[in-house]
Amino acid sequence: MFTLIFLFFLLNIPLLVASFIHPRCFWRMKQKKDKDGDLLTGCIFFLRVVKEHVEKDIFNYILNTQTSPENIQFPLALTFSMDEVNRNPDLLPNMSLVFELLEGGSMNMSELNRITHFGEEIQDYYPNYECKGEPGCIVLLTGPDYETSAIFGTYLDPGLSKQVLQLTYGPFHTILSDHEKFSYLYQMAPKDTALSLAMVSLILHFNWNWIGVAISDNDQGTQFLSHLRTEMQKNTVCFSFVCMIPTKFLTYMSRADVYYNQIITSSANVVIIYGDIDSTLAVSFKMWESLGLHRIFLTTSQWDVTTSKRDSTIGSSHGILAFTHHHPEISGFKTFVQTLNPLKYTDEYLARLGWMNFNCEVPASKCKTLKNCSSNASLQFLMGQTIDMAFSDDSYDMYNAVYTVVHAIHEMLLQQVYNGNEHYGNCLKLHSFLRKTHFTNPVGEKVNMIQRENLQAEYDIFQIWNFPNGFEVKVKIGEYSPYFPHGQELHLYEDVIEWATGSRQMPPSVCSADCGPGFRKFMQKGISACCFDCIPCPENEVSNETNVEKCVRCPEDQYGNREQNQCLPKSVVFLTYEDPLGKTLASIALCFSAFTVLVLVVFVKHHDTPLVKANNQNLSYILLISLMFCFLCPLLFIGHPSSATCILQQITFGVVFTVAISTVLAKTVTVLLAFIVIAPGRRMRFFMISRAPNYIIAICTLIQIIVCAVWLLVSPPSIDTDAHSEYGQIIIVCNKGSVTAFYCVLGYHGFLAFTSFIVAFLARNLPDKFNEAKLLTFSMLLFCSVWITFLPVYHSTKGKVMVVVEVFSILSSSAGLLGCIFIPKCYIILFRPERNSLQKLREKTSS
Repeated sequence: MFTLIFLFFLLNIPLLVASFIHPRCFWRMKQKKDKDGDLLTGCIFFLRVVKEHVEKDIFNYILNTQTSPENIQFPLALTFSMDEVNRNPDLLPNMSLVFELLEGGSMNMSELNRITHFGEEIQDYYPNYECKGEPGCIVLLTGPDYETSAIFGTYLDPGLSKQVLQLTYGPFHTILSDHEKFSYLYQMAPKDTALSLAMVSLILHFNWNWIGVAISDNDQGTQFLSHLRTEMQKNTVCFSFVCMIPTKFLTYMSRADVYYNQIITSSANVVIIYGDIDSTLAVSFKMWESLGLHRIFLTTSQWDVTTSKRDSTIGSSHGILAFTHHHPEISGFKTFVQTLNPLKYTDEYLARLGWMNFNCEVPASKCKTLKNCSSNASLQFLMGQTIDMAFSDDSYDMYNAVYTVVHAIHEMLLQQVYNGNEHYGNCLKLHSFLRKTHFTNPVGEKVNMIQRENLQAEYDIFQIWNFPNGFEVKVKIGEYSPYFPHGQELHLYEDVIEWATGSRQMPPSVCSADCGPGFRKFMQKGISACCFDCIPCPENEVSNETNVEKCVRCPEDQYGNREQNQCLPKSVVFLTYEDPLGKTLASIALCFSAFTVLVLVVFVKHHDTPLVKANNQNLSYILLISLMFCFLCPLLFIGHPSSATCILQQITFGVVFTVAISTVLAKTVTVLLAFIVIAPGRRMRFFMISRAPNYIIAICTLIQIIVCAVWLLVSPPSIDTDAHSEYGQIIIVCNKGSVTAFYCVLGYHGFLAFTSFIVAFLARNLPDKFNEAKLLTFSMLLFCSVWITFLPVYHSTKGKVMVVVEVFSILSSSAGLLGCIFIPKCYIILFRPERNSLQKLREKTSS
């Protein structure tokens, strides 16, 4: 016979029941230490492979253990696994797995070593055992605490270590993966390296960034905290507090208030719980619950428990989100439990369950006999009141462990039959088969022991779902798989998420409120990255997302709206005829042009009068025509700019004003020459000199044309856009091109005007009734004043206003010339004709 011992250690939560109400046969709770070492408590199952088929009664030899109702799932899961194996005709044909009862409760390590030794002592426990000269093999199934599993590698007799294969059903632990120290140990649970990433993914999905952490202060907790901190730093999620709960009870009690104050004073609504449910961390959790602490707890499958009316402490919390290993549902387990009736079996274990839960009577002389139980007694009610009807992670690992061992034995037996060897192999041979075992379990999952330690766990995410009357059940709200495409590892079922408050909205857990669109985060030194202030984006910068660290500047053709959350297209504007200002300037220009034409008509009509003749009527005609073009020049500045209009604006302005000012200069020179250079009676000489002003106009204009030509060759005016002068507008203007050339044109105008002013000022007092030197002096004074004022104003404006200033200067200076020189003359010609007649002037002089 090949003997396997499944040593099954449960959570060390003893069931304390007063002895005076217990039948004597159920007194199994006494714990003590002796000189041989530490006490071991738990369930010890001796599994035998027998060469006969066992029909139904697989409970003939179940040990009565310290199993509390909360841990009943483990022996039932093991029982279900054995039953399923025995019903499978393709595994271990004509053989069955049965349990052997070991009398007694707790034991210490030395007792375990004596029991697990093969020889004469073992025959006391296995009466039918037959060794046949070869050492047997012990298979230990330990868990769920990794310390329980690790203790065997330390305390077992060295001579026995090679006769023991150990499978663990607890959470994966790196210490147990040390193959040098634990050469024959197999961890059935996958690695939890993706757990921290799964939790952070869920945190990011709900837009949480301010998280509290309560972790057991041991190797496993420290390693998890390290992984969690790395993932949180990558995604800007911060710790509000970190409670490292000591594992020693006395140390914990001395600081329990400190841990409670940390969590109660924190603004974090989400707390990650990581540790064993039989630790001081569980004590803290129960205390927080009892004190009415409402938080959202993120935890693992060990804390994934449902409660009933008997135990509703978890239901008082704000909610629990539990990450459990993803595995197929074992539907047959529910039916198995529902049809399992303790009255049908003689098992001491089930007798104990019946006595506790169905008010059965147990005769003192017959501990395995139940009578007067409740009608329709079954374990279905018990399961509904203590554990979930579905397999837990640890139970599923136990399920796979049983099948792994069975498949390894099955393959080993097949090889022995093929080789003609009828005896059973030793532990080393079973180890060689076990480590290479791969199969598909009855629920369709592939189990490969070669790759087991390289697998990363996939997770189902469950939420405690609240119902009236205090009932709570688990509801799957999503799943996480590190094998899904990047960015799609987390998948939640939004339609089934509901919190204890009855709302599907996620309670926030942030240090600072989100900075909405139009604002950006302002970080302060020495404060966590999740805590910040919100300040508005600068002008013409926007942010259309929450919690941005830097606002984005709008393109040149767009501007930020008032809320600064989006960029809007800028409106294109220029000085148009439809614009009130443009319409006004155009009207003024046309009116002055028409008035100039009217003055010219008056002068032409009265060309033979002394006033017109005395002031060189040809120069007057040239000046009036040039002034008319000066008034029309602003029309080039109004309307949509183009390359042609931009060039014509400056060239026309420069040349036309040069003709006007040089004509004024010619007039002043004419007056001066008439009274100083030319003596009276020398008509021929006067005729020759009278043509000199024509050359002044030509020469001065030619110089200005040359300057403009150079301007066009070097850097001509062009179309430009001004996107900064007016908010939300793009102003189309004409760029001067070469600013130096523009000021050269203005400077030349100023030179001519100043020269004209000086000459006219010198000739203002010359004796003549028709001397216009004073009028020319005032006109040049006004002209210079306008353009001197123009320079600072022009530099202080931008965009469309700059164009208006230039147009206004052109109109005002032109109007000054027209008004100062010709309005007085027109007044005399039209309203005082007696002052425009030589005969009447002589008569007046004679009288």
